Amino acid sequence: MTATEAKTIEYDPIYDPFNPELIADPYPYYARLRDEHPLYYNERLDCYVLSRYDDIYRALRKPQIFSSAQGLTPEKDEISKLGIPPTFIMMDPPDHTRLRRLITKAFTPDTVKALEPKIRAFVVERIEAMKTKAADGELIDLIPEIASPLPTMVVADILGVPPEDREKFDPWSDAITSASADFTLDVEKAIGAVQGLVTYFGGMCQARRANPTGDMITKLTQAEVDGETLSDWDILGFCFVMIAGGNDTTSNFIGNSTEQLDKYPDQRREMIENPACIPNAVEELLRIESVVQGLSRTTTENVEYYGTTIPAGSKVHNLYASGNRDPRHWGDDADELDIHREIDKHLSFAQGPHFCIGAHVARLMIRIYFEEMGARIGERYEVDWDNAERRKSGFTRGYTKLPIRINL
Repeated sequence: MTATEAKTIEYDPIYDPFNPELIADPYPYYARLRDEHPLYYNERLDCYVLSRYDDIYRALRKPQIFSSAQGLTPEKDEISKLGIPPTFIMMDPPDHTRLRRLITKAFTPDTVKALEPKIRAFVVERIEAMKTKAADGELIDLIPEIASPLPTMVVADILGVPPEDREKFDPWSDAITSASADFTLDVEKAIGAVQGLVTYFGGMCQARRANPTGDMITKLTQAEVDGETLSDWDILGFCFVMIAGGNDTTSNFIGNSTEQLDKYPDQRREMIENPACIPNAVEELLRIESVVQGLSRTTTENVEYYGTTIPAGSKVHNLYASGNRDPRHWGDDADELDIHREIDKHLSFAQGPHFCIGAHVARLMIRIYFEEMGARIGERYEVDWDNAERRKSGFTRGYTKLPIRINL
């Protein structure tokens, strides 16, 4: 979409991810989609949209029909625009299965468990720094103070990046995943970010093959299953996914969950007083406000939904955030937060073979964040909603600015 089109276009009243009204509050639009247009075709995007939980869940578990190989957005040529080969998240079985099996061999539960002391120490340090600033009368912006630095630190630590190089991460992530003010991808900036990422981690791969250190990159270079190993590009694809996906999503989740818990102070208080309920609360918060609103697939054959045939080669956008609030699956209170809800496979980490490979790391970060915020600040803060700023995106939901006043 050009800047001129963005300024003059009439937004699709049913579903248009560029509509500012939908960006501000997408859920009424999603409810209408589920009830009246469970399969919807957006002519301008040339993309079909699925909005009900069961339809999305089944599509995600059928990669032979709903392929990831043509990219994960409604854009028909998103991969060629960046000028890069596909990463493993843009592959289908059996290639995806082979690469994921090799990556999983290095990215083990023990690797994640070993992160907990470092994550906790970092979170405590950031919270105490916020309290110091608050004591001096400063308003605290949660996003740059803790929401954004936390995943940057964790991903960098996993990949073995030294502290002095970690400031590169956020610009790379923003350039690759963000839309500009007129909702167009800055392709030149994105290509520059990809080139920077490839150069940096390509050098790391070569260095670790020559001199192993025991970090994640080393483990990936050494991973072997049935005689197969990972190429440097395979490893670069993993780094790409961790940086572009891990940074943005966790930061946005912290902002979204702050808003939800502000709406439900009794449940926030229960999480503070009874930290044992935090893990399930995290799953409910992931469900009710999905950071990634949806991802697309491409049909490999004709598929019929609700009497309409989706032709082979069509883009199909799966609205995770809509499925996560579908009363047909979650009950009549699907739009309400309930930290005791029995969570049955929400869609925020996707499902099927492309289930988020970093989900266990994200859950660990988020759990520790809530535990330490509850113990060290508790309910002694107020959000300045008048000055909070949401992301201007219909694809990713979160905050770019979230000021709070801590009452010590």
